[in-house]
Amino acid sequence: MTETWVVDDGSRASVSSEGVLEALRSRIADGRFETWLTSSSGRSLAFVTNTQRAMVVLLEAEGDPGEHAVDPGSDGSSDGFVLSDGQHDEYPDQDTVPIGEAFRLVEHVVGTGSWPADAQWVVDR
Repeated sequence: MTETWVVDDGSRASVSSEGVLEALRSRIADGRFETWLTSSSGRSLAFVTNTQRAMVVLLEAEGDPGEHAVDPGSDGSSDGFVLSDGQHDEYPDQDTVPIGEAFRLVEHVVGTGSWPADAQWVVDR
């Protein structure tokens, strides 16, 4: 069975790799900078952005520390990551990726279930 993904906002409509970027962009335009996607196999994909960079985290199950995309060698940190509960976060740039790369990663994970071969990520388990 192929893994399917839904935006975890009460909707039951699945999103394809072709449609996930439109969903993310629409949520960002509406001021919703945190998006969780849930798969039919129970995995979760988190996307939190400040519109310049994004934190992308893949979790195998509830309670899993997961793994996240990284940008090794990046210096500094970025703020403006607003979570759905109103919390404002700042992350080291090495633990986030530029927004275009984040979109590419999410699209690939939704389409294939795994990180692209050329992606850089770390396991937090």
